[in-house]
Amino acid sequence: MWQDFAVAFGLMLVLEGIAPFLNPDAVRRFMSQAARLDDATLRFAGLTCMLLGVLLLVGFH
Repeated sequence: MWQDFAVAFGLMLVLEGIAPFLNPDAVRRFMSQAARLDDATLRFAGLTCMLLGVLLLVGFH
């Protein structure tokens, strides 16, 4: 179980690092815009991402 978690965490870090590595200026602009969003919008975006992730995990498991 811990090995699966480590693999999943490592994959997440690789995927999260792609955008800043390839285009740091775009990531900086995106983060600046995201910082101006209200809490409800950010929470909705987070919930949407979590639900999509769960659906992907359930669909491919």
